[in-house]
Amino acid sequence: MRIKVKIKPNSKENVVEKIEDNSLDYSYFIKVKASPIDNKANLELINVLSKYFDLPKSKISLVKGLRSKIKTLVIDK
Repeated sequence: MRIKVKIKPNSKENVVEKIEDNSLDYSYFIKVKASPIDNKANLELINVLSKYFDLPKSKISLVKGLRSKIKTLVIDK
């Protein structure tokens, strides 16, 4: 499964919101506590999604948007 997410780093808590609006370019809005420095926010994003989808972290990989707020991830089930 391939998903697009928008991430907001430096938040007060880790939150995953599913977006139902089809006009947006992404399907999930995710807030993470980690800062974007040294790839910390990307690693936290994978941790949050692994808990949300109840999958091991090894099943989730970031394929596009390493330095962008909108990211594409591949989730193997």
